Amino acid sequence: MAELWRLTAREMVDLLRRREVRPSEAVEIAADRIAATNGAVNAMVTLCLERAQDVAKHLEQKGFPEDPGPGYLYGLPISVKDLNDVAGVRTTLGSPIYADNIASESDLMVQALEGNGAIVVGKSNTPEFGAGANTFNEVFGATLNPWHTGMNCGGSSGGAAVNLATGQVWLATGSDLGGSLRIPASFCSVIGFRPSPGRCPHGTTTTALPFNDLPVVGPMARNVGDVALMLDAMAGQYARDPLSMPPPVEPFQAAAGRQTPPRRVGWSATLGVAPVEEEVARICEAAARRFSDLGTQVEEACPDLAGAQEMFQVLRAAIFIASHRGHMENHRDQLKPEVIWNYEKGAALTADEVAAAQLARGRIYGNMCEFFETYDLLLTPTVMSPPFDVNIRYLTEVAGVSFDNYVDWLMHTFVITPTSCPAVSVPCGFTESGLPVGLQIVAPPRGEAALLSAAAAFEAVLGLAAEVPIDPRVK
Repeated sequence: MAELWRLTAREMVDLLRRREVRPSEAVEIAADRIAATNGAVNAMVTLCLERAQDVAKHLEQKGFPEDPGPGYLYGLPISVKDLNDVAGVRTTLGSPIYADNIASESDLMVQALEGNGAIVVGKSNTPEFGAGANTFNEVFGATLNPWHTGMNCGGSSGGAAVNLATGQVWLATGSDLGGSLRIPASFCSVIGFRPSPGRCPHGTTTTALPFNDLPVVGPMARNVGDVALMLDAMAGQYARDPLSMPPPVEPFQAAAGRQTPPRRVGWSATLGVAPVEEEVARICEAAARRFSDLGTQVEEACPDLAGAQEMFQVLRAAIFIASHRGHMENHRDQLKPEVIWNYEKGAALTADEVAAAQLARGRIYGNMCEFFETYDLLLTPTVMSPPFDVNIRYLTEVAGVSFDNYVDWLMHTFVITPTSCPAVSVPCGFTESGLPVGLQIVAPPRGEAALLSAAAAFEAVLGLAAEVPIDPRVK
């Protein structure tokens, strides 16, 4: 029983389904592993074990549905990112402004997961308001990379990635605007899946921007099959999320299980716009070429993404105006400088700049669709750098290219975001110093099923899924 944290989520769900493990026992296993590892990594920042045991006992007394859906989890413990509400549990958004905030209702995403038999055992750490890809904040401090505890674990779903990599939970929720599901997955050697907007419902009755299609919530797991299971548990249509869509006729797990290789893929180290460290490019290209082992034709090619960097920065800054006006007016002294910079960038935008960004988004979307008329998938590094010193807030230079803000070093992921194409980061190797590197795989719009199938086939070729979970490597 003590070693069940090593199992995949699907293996654990099978034990729960067959009642060989009770949900209350699964909660105890997660709690013990959190206690054993969290002191070294600071990933699970708020525990709700009493609530979790209440839910577990309710499941045990009520019993499981006779004919549950394909994503039913039978009492599997999960973590929820501290940007999303869980009723009765502290939700800080990584900000001292909300340090004592207790959620009155659960996010739609949490409702969907709990309705499918998940048990929330805790909240995972995130940077303030999810801004940035180094997971630290003034409420809880920094989350450390379990592969080297002196290093950045990525963000903004950094706590979630570390929860998984250390075996604290079997599945974890994350969210993604500029790459926050994909980047920490790359840095921690787990799977981070950005679905199409609307695939996974989210929001509460007080959500201010329900039509905002740039940020999404999505699943994180230790392997592709498990992430497909969680996507099945999360997908669904809810009136309160106007972008949400019905679940697919065929479960995502079935698509992942087929492991169908793509016919033809395009590989690009830079996407034509982004610098990349030589070692990362070399590791990712070698991994991308392994698609040929599946009979896939691998070619150097990418869509025309010219102007994507400027376009994303404008759209992101406009979101900050809508999201943080009250914070700036009433709590500016409590905000980190990166949030202030992003808000002020938005405040300085002109109507012409916003219009130009919207036109650029339409043009780039068309370019992506044209690319996918020839290629089944686009392959690229997830991040232009491997993990770096956790005390560095963000990178200001990569491969001789300088950045004047905290976002541009995330270019490989954020230029994909406005295309609405689903994307996943899959572990693809390690640097000479033993730090993880991920390959980003991008599919055509609404192409989650094909993406999961190809990613599972690729994962099987590389054979890296068994590398996690690990004990934190304290440095």
